[in-house]
Amino acid sequence: MYTLWSYPDLLPAFTTWPPVLEKLVGGADLMLPGLVVPPAGLPQVQKGDLCAIALLGNRAPVAVGVAAMSTAEMLTSGLKGRGFSVLHTYQDHLWRSGDKSSPPSLAPLALDPPDLSEEKESVQADPALQGDLRRLTLEGEEENGEVQRMCEEKSLSEASEDPSVRDLNPDPTDSKTLQEQMDELVQRCFLHALKCQVRKADLPLLTSTFLGSHMLSCCPEGRQLDIKKSSYKKLSKFLQHMQQEQIIQVKELSKGVESIVAVDWKHPRITSFVIAEPSPTSQTIQEGSREQPYHPPDIKSLYCVPASMTLLFQESGHKKGSILEGGEVRMIIINYVKRNDLVDADNKNLVKLDPILCDCILEKNEQHTVMKLPWDSLLTRCLEKLQPVYQVTFPGQEPIVKKGRICPIDITLAQRASNKKVTVVRNLEAYGLDPCSVAAILQQRCQASATVTPAPGAKDSLQVQIQGNQVHHLSRLLLEEYQLPRKHIQGLEKAPKPGKKK
Repeated sequence: MYTLWSYPDLLPAFTTWPPVLEKLVGGADLMLPGLVVPPAGLPQVQKGDLCAIALLGNRAPVAVGVAAMSTAEMLTSGLKGRGFSVLHTYQDHLWRSGDKSSPPSLAPLALDPPDLSEEKESVQADPALQGDLRRLTLEGEEENGEVQRMCEEKSLSEASEDPSVRDLNPDPTDSKTLQEQMDELVQRCFLHALKCQVRKADLPLLTSTFLGSHMLSCCPEGRQLDIKKSSYKKLSKFLQHMQQEQIIQVKELSKGVESIVAVDWKHPRITSFVIAEPSPTSQTIQEGSREQPYHPPDIKSLYCVPASMTLLFQESGHKKGSILEGGEVRMIIINYVKRNDLVDADNKNLVKLDPILCDCILEKNEQHTVMKLPWDSLLTRCLEKLQPVYQVTFPGQEPIVKKGRICPIDITLAQRASNKKVTVVRNLEAYGLDPCSVAAILQQRCQASATVTPAPGAKDSLQVQIQGNQVHHLSRLLLEEYQLPRKHIQGLEKAPKPGKKK
């Protein structure tokens, strides 16, 4: 970290949101959805390249990682999946072996690519740094023309859609300067977040989390909150002003990390704050695009008649491939026995086996030794000889019949190399659940990193991974909210015991 703070352009640098730092320090890898894509596009890297990770608004890196894919692959994936395996972060053990200083404040570069020659010459002039930097030096490679074209197209598209690139003033008749408008927006988002989102139980609250998880989400539609474009320039300076007005109290609970420790919810500025109503057009769009609530499917276990059982079922009008419910199978067997007078005259609980029953349900070594079976044994053996199938019916859709037995939603705990637990969830698709949507919900509720990756050994299936033991959250989501039957979920017993650390 210390070397990169002196020479920030030694490695290709990617930018993420300030709240992500807490997760990186905690051992999480950087996921592609967390990247902030600048107008000039992402830096060009190949899989396995060392990269620096900085926070939005400050060029000083806070982490070093290895690219999990090339820039071209990142763009092709739609910025989804794991982007960087993090090796070293600000505040980790390696950082603590130095002077424990905080990242300097380095202004972001202009949109033109940085010139590294000056930096490298100054490094060469300082022999004491050469050994430390040798591992970080990257071999120059020719830029891939196709990747460059993709980046340019993406950056142009994003620039045209980014509200911060366009005029920040939503009202052309407003005579206020852009800085004055941004000052008002910062204060409005601040008050909105305190009035509607932050609760006493949330305190102390990291200032970076307050900005990323609360203030940004309170920004009105069509606007973009950017404190750097306000007169405050920095979040810490703005919060100092709010502290001077006695709205909040901010303390540095650990070195270089500030938290909001108290809020005066009775302050006139909070009590008098009025939340602007969204426009009718906006409401209509939001209502039209809102996802339909999830309803669990109706799942039935069924049976398919195989070729070896055809003779037994043909009398009742069924043939090879016929799909039957368990109750129908029982009635067909009972009617067959009665129609062929196979109930034992001396013991009504036994059934005599005719040649068809012998061929259909007995094993080869039983053909000449077993002449009678109890009713329950006969019915059980018939069901076991049929092929299992299941029917899934989603609300408003036609039933879907599939071979085999439906796999339950599988919840397991895995241990990472860093000795941290992750919760893995598989087979969500069979129940009509989108793994990406489930991951987004869990990430928000657990306040932990959640990723979606291909499930090993399963074709066209995805799995969700969440940092820590999150079985309690999964249990509430699947059983209480989604109303899925407990018999279709395995692994709920892995929830942490009360008082145990996750």
